[in-house]
Parts: sequence; structure tokens; C-alpha cells
Amino acid sequence: MRLVIHDTYDQVSIWAAKYVRRHILDFNPGPDRLFTLGLPTGSTPLGMYKKLIEFYKAGKVSFKYVKTFNMDEYVGLERNHPESYHTFMWENFFKHIDINPENVHILDGNAPDLVQECNNFETKILAAGGIQLFIGGIGPDGHIAFNEPGSSLVSRTRVKTLAQETIQANARFFGGDLSKVPTQALTVGVGTVMDAKEVMILITGAHKAFALHKAIEEGVCHMWTVSAFQQHPSTIFVCDEDATNELRVRTVKYFKGLMHVHNKLVEDPE
Repeated sequence: MRLVIHDTYDQVSIWAAKYVRRHILDFNPGPDRLFTLGLPTGSTPLGMYKKLIEFYKAGKVSFKYVKTFNMDEYVGLERNHPESYHTFMWENFFKHIDINPENVHILDGNAPDLVQECNNFETKILAAGGIQLFIGGIGPDGHIAFNEPGSSLVSRTRVKTLAQETIQANARFFGGDLSKVPTQALTVGVGTVMDAKEVMILITGAHKAFALHKAIEEGVCHMWTVSAFQQHPSTIFVCDEDATNELRVRTVKYFKGLMHVHNKLVEDPE
């Protein structure tokens, strides 16, 4: 497990984008060998997406041979609804890069058989050879995707009923009207993300500080699902200074002392 600590959200976003770019370039994808990328929604990755778009427009990376799998989608929202995760991803990332729409995979919250939709998603990931790099954010309660407190740490893609706290938190996206907030979502499981070759988790803001503490300084616990990634062979947490507020001083000093090593991970390949 690695922890990369930056001073600001913008620095987190730039570093994360460089990390994704470096992985794609090192993989050297082609028409018969696509790079598979797991992607999140939410406010945390927006800066990373913006920077990746800049890299693409500057000719520093291509997504022509990249295949993506998104973490989750609301049940019952039309694909073109302004708050659907389909809309989020296309508006904030996909329409600005050269990705083939056929290589974009987002769960369909209006599928006639939601269980089958989830099973098919797992099958597509396997058929793609698994995910090379899965990126995630977390909630203040330590959930990743919609794997909320109490979720199984070996869970797979499934239908999930949202906790009242999550519904209330998401009401701001629906004009503050709780009745308009979806109560269910389709989500990859913790086990689905754990199967990825590598996982990068972005954690920013003081409101995520206790979750980061639980994620890396205490034991694995299904009430803090992000803690499961302590057991992944290649997890990297990327956070800003505010998110370290609940960490022990020696933890912060240790990982800051490794920044010269971590920064080599995002250098341009020779």
C-alpha cells in the first residue's frame, strides 16, 4: 500500500492524471491489445479528467485503444438525465477525447433485468482480460462506489439499495428534493475492484479525513469498505493535505518521505 500526499486538490488531480497517462503509455495499447481502465464519477475525479483532456489535446496521450468500465449508475434515471452517470461521464470526459464509444461500458439502470445487467458487466470485464487500473473515490463514511458500510468485501456487481445518508447527501444534485433522488443503484462490488491489477483511490478534503484514517491506519472492516484495499497487492491512495487531518504524525512523515520515489511513477517514459 502506498500513500501519496499533496498540498492541494489541484496537485492531486495533476498527479493522478499523470499516473493514468504513464500507465497507458507503458502498456502501449493497440487494436488487438486494449488498456482497460475502471473509472469513478463524483466531484473528486473531475480535476483528473480535466487534466487528462488537456493531455489528449496536447497530443500527449490517446484513448483510441482504451476500454473503460464505470463503477456505478443510478437505477431508474434515463441515460440522458442530467444527473445520470452516463451524462456525467460523457459531458466531463468521454466527448472530449478520442475514445471509441463501443469501448465505453456503463451499467444500464433501466435494463429490463437488473441482475442480468450486473452479471453481464462482470462477464464483459473478464472478456476484456480484467481491469489494468481501477480508479475510485470514497465517501466520508469510507464507501467506494456504492458499497456502503456493511457491504461484503467480496461482493460483485449488483443492485444496491442506498442508505438514507447517501440519499440525503445526493439531494443537492436534485434540487434538494429527496423524492427525486434514486433509492437504488447498480454498482461494482468490492471484490470486482479488488480483482483489478492495480487500484488508485483519490481522497481529498477534510470531510474525508476520518475515512482515510480508517482506510490505512486501522484494520480491514466491512463498515469501512475502502479499508479492504489494504489487502490489495498494488493499491495507491492519493490525497491532499486536508485529508490527512486524522492521520498520525509519523504516518504522514513516513509517506511524505517517500515522495521522491512516488514522483518517479509519473515521470515521462524515456
